[in-house]
Amino acid sequence: MKREEVFEFFRRLAEVNPSPTTELESSNPYQLLVAVVLSAQATDASVNIACRPLFARIKTPRQMIELGEESLRDAIKTIGLFNTKAKNVIALSQALIDQHGGEVPRTREELQALPGVGRKTANVVLNTAFGEETFAVDTHVFRVSNRTGLAPGKTVDEVEAKLEKIVPQPFRRDAHHWLILHGRYTCKARLPECWRCPVINLCRYKPKTPPPEERARSSADRSGSRASSAARTAKGRTVEKPTAGRSRSRPNRLP
Repeated sequence: MKREEVFEFFRRLAEVNPSPTTELESSNPYQLLVAVVLSAQATDASVNIACRPLFARIKTPRQMIELGEESLRDAIKTIGLFNTKAKNVIALSQALIDQHGGEVPRTREELQALPGVGRKTANVVLNTAFGEETFAVDTHVFRVSNRTGLAPGKTVDEVEAKLEKIVPQPFRRDAHHWLILHGRYTCKARLPECWRCPVINLCRYKPKTPPPEERARSSADRSGSRASSAARTAKGRTVEKPTAGRSRSRPNRLP
């Protein structure tokens, strides 16, 4: 996309949703860090369901250590990979106590040094908890960036680097939230809802999905066409039966 198209892209997303934020529920940076770690290969909704009762009791790394890995595992057992995640949360909580005085660090390098914390998780925490202009590239951001032509790339690192380069002010702080929410609710993986997309004429995706009513009419037309074709085929295959009582001619025998 051209620079002016990128600006218009985010301007429209901002117009639809002026104050985007993460859908993960938390009350402090530590809870956010734990929630993001738990959200790997899981939905935000499933993490929120598991974490609401957990976060009502656990607000600090020290409290998490006191809870223990077994109790944590039981609390998050509805989330995928809960065994590994429980181990990582306990380990990162201990690391926060030992190395950071129980506080969540504010640099990407320190965050990524914690057990179970990768670049995407670090970027989410830096952005959401501390207001840093980072670009966390998850499956939604990766899909939207490639499908629309906003920031195409073969890897999440390539997409992140392009977003870092092209996203203008005043959209940089909230850009990744707009892209996540757009991918989650409009530019969906299986069936993008192009008919209600605010950036449809900026998007490079060619086979635009028509509105449901138009798709329903098209499906009905195809069904009718197939039925008509089948009827014509069946009629063409029908052969006239021989008349009753008429004997078949036989070849003459030689005398």
